[in-house]
Amino acid sequence: MSSDQVPSEKHFSSSILLWVREDRPRQVSMDRWRGPHSKIISATPGFEEYRQIHLSETNTGLWPGVAGVETAIPQDRRVDGVAEVTLASVWSPLQGRKQTKLAYADEVNLFRRTILYGGLPGASRWYEVGGDDTVGSRVLLFLRRRDAVAGRVFRSFVRQELVPAIVRTGLSTEIRLQMFMPWNKSLWNTPNVAHDNEPDVRFHASIIVGFRDRSTREEFFESEQVASLAPGLRRTSSALHAYDVSDTLTYITDGVVLPDPVS
Repeated sequence: MSSDQVPSEKHFSSSILLWVREDRPRQVSMDRWRGPHSKIISATPGFEEYRQIHLSETNTGLWPGVAGVETAIPQDRRVDGVAEVTLASVWSPLQGRKQTKLAYADEVNLFRRTILYGGLPGASRWYEVGGDDTVGSRVLLFLRRRDAVAGRVFRSFVRQELVPAIVRTGLSTEIRLQMFMPWNKSLWNTPNVAHDNEPDVRFHASIIVGFRDRSTREEFFESEQVASLAPGLRRTSSALHAYDVSDTLTYITDGVVLPDPVS
């Protein structure tokens, strides 16, 4: 089975990785992101969906160790959250310029570093895994391609081996894949906030995997399908960071701003 055999919807998505300020309690910044900052983003026209992916404060890496692949999350680059934005069309960035300026100005109030990863239209896939769609626990995977591996080879592994293996476990209730374009600082160069992202720490894809509950998620990581991915990961990837997601908040869905975020 390949990912092409798994029904999916193609989307135009981007992810902004966020690191909160260190000169105040972490929860203060996370609450501001959840509250006042979310209102700025939610007012942006042209969004199909806007979600906040809140990552647990303690994240050392959930993926089982693979020789030659960095699965332990370096604590000096541990991400605090991800703003997941799905655009309605290629013209959406032009529609949202006014609100984007407001978001730029507010970032320094809660973040110390922000890094945007964008994808081409259709490079984001939301897979229909069937069965119960209840999501009580999530994991966010970030993958880094090996320097000597061609982009097409890496993309083929992710789409034709990694995603199908996740599906075959029969344990996932949500799978969202984003393939990133080469990182470009100019796409999100906000003032007074760091955007340092050297080649050896950049990512090339992300996958959000949802499960019914934490015990099911633990079963997933112990599965034969996950173990079978080790050779492919060694061949194509220099890092796979698996983050525990503490909360996922949806503020816009199907282009409609919700009165209250849905978790």
